[in-house]
Amino acid sequence: MTRAPQKRRLETRTKLLSVAAAIVQEQGYSGLRVEEVVHQAGVAKGTLFSHFKDKDGLLAVLIGDQVTRLLDGMEAAGAPLDVAELTSRLAPHLDFVAQDRVIFDLLLRYSGTTAAEPDEVVEASFIRQVALLTRWLDYMQAAGAIRKDQPPQLLAEGVQAFLNHVLALGFCMAHETGPSPAQALEPYLQTWLQPPG
Repeated sequence: MTRAPQKRRLETRTKLLSVAAAIVQEQGYSGLRVEEVVHQAGVAKGTLFSHFKDKDGLLAVLIGDQVTRLLDGMEAAGAPLDVAELTSRLAPHLDFVAQDRVIFDLLLRYSGTTAAEPDEVVEASFIRQVALLTRWLDYMQAAGAIRKDQPPQLLAEGVQAFLNHVLALGFCMAHETGPSPAQALEPYLQTWLQPPG
C-alpha cells in the first residue's frame, strides 16, 4: 500500500523544515544554504521550491515559528507594571532578532507596513505583537504607569517603531560593543511612555 500523495507531501515538508532547523542550530540563519538542505533531506532542489517560494520563504517559516514561541512566552508572563518591566518582557524577542541580520531583514521585508513581500506567518506574528503591546499599554494606562493622552494602539505602534530603530542601530554598529538591545530600547520607551507634566 502506498502513502497518499498529500501525506507524503506533508512528510517531505516536515523533513525539509527539520533539516533546515538543524542547520540553523549549527550555523545560524545566515549559514542556511538551499543546497545543504536538499542534500541532507535527500530531495531535489525543485522539491524544496515546490514547498517554499525560495530560501527566504523557508526562513520565514522557521523565524515565524520562533517568533510565535517568543510571543507565547510574552503573553504567559502577563502585563508589565512599568516601562522597565515592559522592556524586560521584550528582551527575548530583541535578543532573538539581534542575533542575525538575516532575521531582522526578513522580518522587516515580510511584516507590517514595511512589508515588500508579505508572509502570512510573519505578518500574523507582527499583528499579534502589536495587539499584545496594545493590551499591555491599555493595562498600564489604567494603572497610571504610563501616559494617557494617546490611545494604546498608537503607543504600541511607537514601541514597535523603537524596537526596529534600536535593532537597526545595533546592526549598523555591529563592530562596536554597546548596550544590549533591551538596554538601548529602555530610554526610548521611558521618554515615549512617560506621563506628561
